[in-house]
Amino acid sequence: MKINTCHLVLKTNKKVKQNPSKFRGYIGREFDKYPILHNHYGNNKFLYSYPLVQYQIIDGQPSILGIEEGADILVDISSKIKALKMGDSYYRVEDHYLYYKEYDVRATRKYHQYKFLSPWLALNTKNYQSFKNIKDWKEKKSFLNNIMVGNILSMSKGLGIIVNKRLHVSSLLDDEIAEYKNVQMNAFTGEFKVNFNIPDFFGFGKGVSQGFGTVIKVTDQEED
Repeated sequence: MKINTCHLVLKTNKKVKQNPSKFRGYIGREFDKYPILHNHYGNNKFLYSYPLVQYQIIDGQPSILGIEEGADILVDISSKIKALKMGDSYYRVEDHYLYYKEYDVRATRKYHQYKFLSPWLALNTKNYQSFKNIKDWKEKKSFLNNIMVGNILSMSKGLGIIVNKRLHVSSLLDDEIAEYKNVQMNAFTGEFKVNFNIPDFFGFGKGVSQGFGTVIKVTDQEED
C-alpha cells in the first residue's frame, strides 16, 4: 500500500535539549485547532491507533514526521513555526525543510535492515513480567523479535495495510533505561532485519508520538 509522508526538519539557533514530549506539547498548544497534532480530543479519546504525527529530536535537531493527513497538516503549519518555547528555554527557528516521500509499505520477500535512532520501548505492563522471567538472553531476544512483529502488524492495521505474509525478525539489541512519562523503563537500541518495507522515521512500541522507537533503513535492497 502506498503511504505518503512528510518529514519536517527545523533548523534552530542552538541544539534543543528538551525531549520530544515537550516539543509535542508546545506544537500542540500553538496549533490546537489541529487535533491530529496531539492525537486526541476531549475526554481522553484518541483519534488514531497509530499516530499520524510523530515528534523527534535527534542529536538536538527537532523534526516532525507526518503520515497521510498528518503530512498535509505539516505543510500548513511549517512556515508558521518561528520559535520553540519549552519551559525556560527559547529556540529560534532559522529555517525549515520539508521532505516528501511516498513509500510502498508492505511485506517483501527480501529482508531489510533497520536501526533504532531512539530507544524502543518494547515492553508494557502485560509482557514486562514475562520478559523478566526469561533467563536466557537468546530467548529474551526471540521474545523481543515477536514483539516487533506485533508492533509492525499493529502499525499496519492502524494504517489500513493488509499483511499477507508471515513476518520474521532477527535482531542485535542492547538494553538500556529510558524515561517515559517520568517513569524509568527498560528500552532497547540496536538493529534488526525484517521482511517488511518500513518508511524512514516511523516509530514502534510505546511513546511513538513522543519520539521513541524511531527507525531508519540501513540497507537499501531492491524490492521484489
